[in-house]
Amino acid sequence: MNQMKYPNQTDDVHGIKTVGSRKKAFVLWREVVMAYVAPAIMAGIGGLVTADRGLQIGALTTIGGASAFMALMLGLLLRSRVGHMRWVIGAPHLVVLGGFALAGSLCGLCVAWVISGVLELMMPGHHLAWVDRVWTDFPLSGFIASTIVTWRWRLAVTNNFLSKRRREK
Repeated sequence: MNQMKYPNQTDDVHGIKTVGSRKKAFVLWREVVMAYVAPAIMAGIGGLVTADRGLQIGALTTIGGASAFMALMLGLLLRSRVGHMRWVIGAPHLVVLGGFALAGSLCGLCVAWVISGVLELMMPGHHLAWVDRVWTDFPLSGFIASTIVTWRWRLAVTNNFLSKRRREK
């Protein structure tokens, strides 16, 4: 009787409930948290290995923060009308991924340009060490966050589309 109730013994032991081959849906808050944590940990480890105090601080501020912000903005954009456009859903996966990764890098570069310009206007003559970091951190964080969020969103959309087609048949 226990076998009929739980056909797969690992379902009950690990608390994992799966329905067929269904994947997890795209959840924006989870993507934003991972977009902050993953680069922050990797850059923090790099800062520890190289004993670079600026990289350790940048891991928690400019690198992680820019990644989380880019993931949030891109996730909101993909959940809006842009994510339902035919070319975004119908184009090959790598084309969409490359386009959004390039856009994320350019957006990060523009944000770095604006921030450094605004700080120069507000505090002329002052040189803040972390402002030099934004020229690398923001475009790289934008590229990484855009790539990961677009990849995971596209997989969720594709799986959702395929599961709807299977139910219709």
